[in-house]
Amino acid sequence: MGPVPRPRTSATPWLVWAAGLAVYVLAVAHRSSFGVAGLAAADRFGAQATVLSLFVVVQVATYAALQIPMGIALDRWGPRRLLTLGALTMAVGQAGMAVAPGVGVAIALRVLVGSGDAAVFISAVRLVWGWFDRRQVPLLTQVTGIVGQLGQVVSAIPFAFALRRAGWAPAFAALAVAGLLTAVVAAVGVRPGPHDEPPLRRGLAGLGATLTSAGTWLGFFAHLLGGVSVSVFVLMWGVPFLVRGQGLTAGQAGMLLTVSVGVSIVTGPVVGEVTARHPLRRTWVVLAVAATTAAGWALVLVPATPRPLWVLTVFVVLISVGGPASLIGLDLAAGFNPPARRGTAQGVANMGGFAGAVLVMLAVGVVLDRRAPDGVPTLTDYRVALAVVAVPLAVGVAGILLTRPRARASAGIVVPPLRTRRT
Repeated sequence: MGPVPRPRTSATPWLVWAAGLAVYVLAVAHRSSFGVAGLAAADRFGAQATVLSLFVVVQVATYAALQIPMGIALDRWGPRRLLTLGALTMAVGQAGMAVAPGVGVAIALRVLVGSGDAAVFISAVRLVWGWFDRRQVPLLTQVTGIVGQLGQVVSAIPFAFALRRAGWAPAFAALAVAGLLTAVVAAVGVRPGPHDEPPLRRGLAGLGATLTSAGTWLGFFAHLLGGVSVSVFVLMWGVPFLVRGQGLTAGQAGMLLTVSVGVSIVTGPVVGEVTARHPLRRTWVVLAVAATTAAGWALVLVPATPRPLWVLTVFVVLISVGGPASLIGLDLAAGFNPPARRGTAQGVANMGGFAGAVLVMLAVGVVLDRRAPDGVPTLTDYRVALAVVAVPLAVGVAGILLTRPRARASAGIVVPPLRTRRT
């Protein structure tokens, strides 16, 4: 009797997931493009720091505000429609940015970009839950986030190069064309998975239960702790702080943005595997990463003089680990809610880091304008302004410590002492 043949593994889950990833990569490029173009926007529109921060603040605020509606829509209509619509909306917004005549129109167009972006990540994560086994979900969620951050590389290198060489309009038009292509990929390549729940007939079904679940808010605060620092740095104030505050060249600042992506690529699978093996210790990982994030900020905000490049690199490494850690929040929110409410719960959790980032980015702009009304802030001005990030970090730690016992009690989870655990 010959050996029993192994069952063939279908490539369909991987192809569907890849289609969602393509949209997410471009979404991150769209989202982070203005962080790279911030200095060029200041010259193009004659904007001061507060007005400049409004571009990204409005975009990210739109993203955060639409997470619950998009989560409800995801539970109702599924990821294919949301990914396609999101990609089209972002492409329209970027095409408009290419020819925007002034600040008001440009800010309205960033609302379009934020609206389309709001639909993408939770839809890409839903593909993981719909097509793969539960044991694979934490790791593949991390990989989704990692691959998506390649969009930062797109904005930091080819987009920045096009911005410098070809100018504002061609650079943003190129992003719009790429976005249209990903909309086609989503429409053709995404389909429901075998583990998907039937869509809710009423989109608001279960919203109250989701919002009153301690597990939902545990995910929110976990995402806040991990995501706020790296979002503020990558999306808005990283390049100005490094160039105008620390005295780096634009090329060196772009290199550090690329380092941030590399850190996510290296640490994401580690975080995913640790949380898959030790699901009862997921919040420990988040709290440990919060401590390293605080240490990173201390390296650059406490000293009164510019830091050498190697110290700035360590700073970027430490805060960038927060990106993978923030995705633990989505896993927590999904795990403490029934499958039919998964999209809404993950939408709430995904608000955490971005809502905190909106408040910090706006506060930093206000402080810089107060301290440097001439529009030329010094390193000291940046140090004072960026110290605002300590507030959401403290709120996140308190939120986890308050909601974690309630979430565990509601689910009947008893966590044994660490020394008795074997897994």
